[in-house]
Amino acid sequence: DECSRYTSDGTVDIYRQPALKRSTGNWRACVFILGAEFSECLCFFAVSKNLVTYLTTVLHESNVDAARNVSTWVGTCFITPVLGAFLADSFWGRYSTIAIFLSVYIFGMLIMTSSTALPWLLPRSSDESSGVHRAAVYLGLYLVALGTGGIKPCATALGADQFDVAVPAERVAKGSFFNWYYFSINIGSLLSATLLVWVQDNIGWTVGLAIPTVLIGFGLAVFVAGGKIYRYKPLGVGGSPLTRVSQVVVAAARNRRLELPDDISALHEHGGAEHTSQFRFFDKAAIVMPSPEKKGPWRLCTVSQVEELKMLLRMSPVWASTLVFFAVTAQMSSTMIELGMAMDNRVGTFVVPPASLSTFDIVSVLVWVPIYDAVLVPLARRVTGQDGGFTQLQRIGVGLALSAAAMAYAASVETRRLSATSMSIMWLAPCYFVLGAAEVFTSIGMLEFFYDQPPESMKSLGVALAQLAVAGGNYLNSALLGAVVSATGWIPDNLDEGHLNYFFWFMAALSVLNLLQFVYCSSRYKR
Repeated sequence: DECSRYTSDGTVDIYRQPALKRSTGNWRACVFILGAEFSECLCFFAVSKNLVTYLTTVLHESNVDAARNVSTWVGTCFITPVLGAFLADSFWGRYSTIAIFLSVYIFGMLIMTSSTALPWLLPRSSDESSGVHRAAVYLGLYLVALGTGGIKPCATALGADQFDVAVPAERVAKGSFFNWYYFSINIGSLLSATLLVWVQDNIGWTVGLAIPTVLIGFGLAVFVAGGKIYRYKPLGVGGSPLTRVSQVVVAAARNRRLELPDDISALHEHGGAEHTSQFRFFDKAAIVMPSPEKKGPWRLCTVSQVEELKMLLRMSPVWASTLVFFAVTAQMSSTMIELGMAMDNRVGTFVVPPASLSTFDIVSVLVWVPIYDAVLVPLARRVTGQDGGFTQLQRIGVGLALSAAAMAYAASVETRRLSATSMSIMWLAPCYFVLGAAEVFTSIGMLEFFYDQPPESMKSLGVALAQLAVAGGNYLNSALLGAVVSATGWIPDNLDEGHLNYFFWFMAALSVLNLLQFVYCSSRYKR
């Protein structure tokens, strides 16, 4: 009875005492975490949704340069989580990492807001941009990119830590957490794409950036207020997971000429640890050398260390398959907004800002998350017998297929627009809606997959790898745009003189090939 009062997964409270089930964790703690994540996402999307418009109209960048700069910045926002995960898993813990990086985030937003308000930072004429203004904007942008790096991997992992998987009800609730985590993100995105984009376009950029700056400050206060009821995972022994896997690679390379023993129990600190036969080369890192030989963590590693690296390698094909998916979703904040700017954006007496097209993507997510959680999962559970209904890989695959269909639709719309006198911007709405459904399957499935598969000491790193896929997809999109423009000229500043539809067809074909590669890799995947 005494043991049943405490969690069984090793979590502790803020005083580093065993966490009480009744007064810590579960959904009561997730409310604070989701609140902070909501404010961060509201702020992030308030910048990203309309950034291409800001760069083209205020900084006077070309369509291609603006699209590439947006993709590069978004990519950076999803590559900095590797740094945040490293600091969280190695030194600070998830709670402290979130609090510190939220403060950096707020500072970046203050710089961006000031750059739109202070007269000496603004350009002197409407057709040029001040060098100081441009520097301030990009300094603020990349401080935001740094700040978000400590939040994205740690908020997801800290939220999932609030559920004890030894308790059946909490194990099911943890699966639902990923769905509602993504739901809260998209509520913030919805408000940004509608209210804040409207404020930026009609009232001004100073007010449009000041509002989310105040809200993220409030989000930091909310997050810190929940400190006493969070459950905390103690930092793992053995130091940084990145250091541990690097030691395996170095030790295996140094021992490459040694022969593996026939008996795996002879490997260093095997001790009954789980051992897999894949990637046997890295087992050489655990070969116990003769006593005269020099030993150390960069020469001799444990079997558990080797298996950590093998787990990352087994997940890498799944990770690679998501790059094309995120290159496709990057079109919603770049080429598809530019396409919307070339279409008739009047719907009756209302004018639809092109950046607000993302509202349809967000509404799709908000519709599909409850349907998936309340309808599809229970139905699938009856068939498969699994807690989540679908496997995580099945869920990812469905989203990849939907993204290919969305690109084919976008290509068809642009083909028709080029031959028409005028075409309503609302023809793009179905494309955003399908991509929203794709995100519910692939993005959430990927978050759960990369949290669930790594060992306990690498949970934040696993989530960071999921975020890194978003970065990779945006960088891939930036590279593809640059290559296509230089080789074909399909995307000129005047889209009426180009063939953006060819680029969308190219992305659709790439998505189909990527789906086939994913099906092959996922069928061979073993944990």
